[in-house]
Amino acid sequence: MAESNAARRYLDPVVVSQLETMELRARLIVEGFITGLHQSPYHGFSVEFAEHRPYNPGDELRHVDWKVYAKTDRYYIKQYEEETNLCNYVVLDTSASMRYAGDSELSKLDYGSYLAAGLHNLMLKQQDATGLIGFDESVHTLRPPKATQGYLRQLLVTLEQFRQRDATEQRTNAAAALEEVAERVERRSLIIVITDLFENIAAHDDLLRALRHLRHRGHELIVFHVLEGQTERQFRFPDRPMLFRDVETGEEVSLQPAQLRDHYTEAVEHFTETFRRSCLEHDIDFAELDTNEAYDTALMAYLNKRSRLV
Repeated sequence: MAESNAARRYLDPVVVSQLETMELRARLIVEGFITGLHQSPYHGFSVEFAEHRPYNPGDELRHVDWKVYAKTDRYYIKQYEEETNLCNYVVLDTSASMRYAGDSELSKLDYGSYLAAGLHNLMLKQQDATGLIGFDESVHTLRPPKATQGYLRQLLVTLEQFRQRDATEQRTNAAAALEEVAERVERRSLIIVITDLFENIAAHDDLLRALRHLRHRGHELIVFHVLEGQTERQFRFPDRPMLFRDVETGEEVSLQPAQLRDHYTEAVEHFTETFRRSCLEHDIDFAELDTNEAYDTALMAYLNKRSRLV
C-alpha cells in the first residue's frame, strides 16, 4: 500500500512541478508510473517494455523468457529491436490559451510539457524513436525522432523553452499546424497531440479534416484534450459579476457565472462528445485530461495504443 501511494504521489502534477529540472520531472513521472503498474491489474505492461511482449499461441517456446516467467508467473516472448522500434512525435500546443491555470497550480502548458517529458522518457525506455513538435498559429519547432538517451536531454530543454516562450495573445490554429505536420512528417508514426482545442468554433471542422489527413498519410493518432476541470469544464467561478478576457483575442465580456453555468457545461459536453465520436469514426484515440489529475491515465492510453501497433 505504501509503495502504491508513493507511485500516485510521483504522478501528481503538483509534486512533479516542484522538481527543479525537466529531466527530474520526466524521470519521476515514468518511475512512478512503472511502480504503480506493479500494483495494478495492468502488471503485464511493466515488464521491460522494449524487450518483451505477451506470449501468443503459436509463438516458439525457445523465445519465452523463463526468468520473467519465474518472477511474474506469466509468459513473455523476447523481442528484438527491429520488432519493437516505433517512430513517435509529441505535438504540443503552446498558444496563449495553454497558459491558463484556473484552480490548478499548473497551467495547461506546464501540465502538457511535463506529460510530454514523461512520454519521451517512456518511449526511449522502449527503444523507440521520439520527436517533438511545438505549434501555436503554425508549427514553430520540429525536432525529428531519434532513439538515443542523449537526445532526451535536448527534447527536455526544448520543452522548458516552450514554457518560457513569450506567447502573449498567440492564437491557436491547430488545424493549419496539423496540416503542416501531415506534409512534413513522411515516415509512418504515432503522433500524440496535446492541446486544449481552443479553436474558433468555425475551425473545428478544419481541425477534424487535418486529423483525417494525418490518418490518410498512414499515421496513428492520440489526441489528449487538456483542460482545467473546475473552471473550464464545469465553469465553477464565484457567483458574482466577473470580467472575462480571452487571452488570445483580448475580447472581454462581463457576466454572472451562475447564469451561464448550465448552458456552458452543456455546450462543453456536447462539443467534447461530438469530437470524440468523430475521432472514433476515423480510428483516432481521444482522451480528456484534467490538469488537477495524475499522469497515469495519459501514459496508460499511450501504452494501450502502442500495444496495438507493435
